[in-house]
Amino acid sequence: MNELAQSEVFSLTLVAGTYLAASALYKKTHVSLLHPLITSILVIITVLKAMDIEYESFQQGSHLIHFLLGPSVVALGYVLYEQIRYLKGNVVSILTSVFVGAIVGIVSVIAIGKLMGADATLVATLEPKSVTTPIAMGIAEKSGGIPSLTAVIVVAVGIFGSIVGPFVMKALGIESRIAKGLALGASSHGVGTSVAIQIGAVEGALSGLAIGLMGIMTAILVPVISFIISLF
Repeated sequence: MNELAQSEVFSLTLVAGTYLAASALYKKTHVSLLHPLITSILVIITVLKAMDIEYESFQQGSHLIHFLLGPSVVALGYVLYEQIRYLKGNVVSILTSVFVGAIVGIVSVIAIGKLMGADATLVATLEPKSVTTPIAMGIAEKSGGIPSLTAVIVVAVGIFGSIVGPFVMKALGIESRIAKGLALGASSHGVGTSVAIQIGAVEGALSGLAIGLMGIMTAILVPVISFIISLF
């Protein structure tokens, strides 16, 4: 089984096949609980458990997928370059909106955590919930959280935001393509960006930009806000 798990053919077939099948199922049913990411994760975990395959072995076989995460981020940069004209005259508003979003995201977690009696470790784990996984895990580790749990929470937040976000913006009458892209990227990172790209090129480009800005601002603001709150 270990040889099979480390096989790139097996890993790529399992991951790609599962995701494509899950995407087809979701498009046909439009049931939120059958989101491709949720379905894919559950199916892959079930297969690995049933075949008694260790995750470490499977990870070795799927290293190509992990490697492609880098080029995919670069691809978002190219999409942004194609839509660069939408940044002209909107730099201040874009930076301000993401900055405010980062503050609200962090402070809301701290406030709700304290209200619900959560300990400092759990709060630190939840603070970077709206940031893309690699950055979020780093922030959680530095602030005393649990990086592995942060990764799970980030995925859950991304899925939730990508599903609910478009409906909320429609209900609020938000028509700005820039606002839609920034909202999805800042709140739902990569998963939200995939939805933004489906909505339009401008939305996808600005969503990709929001991922980077949100990561930088959250990394800077988490320790600052935590320090300020500790003074009271």
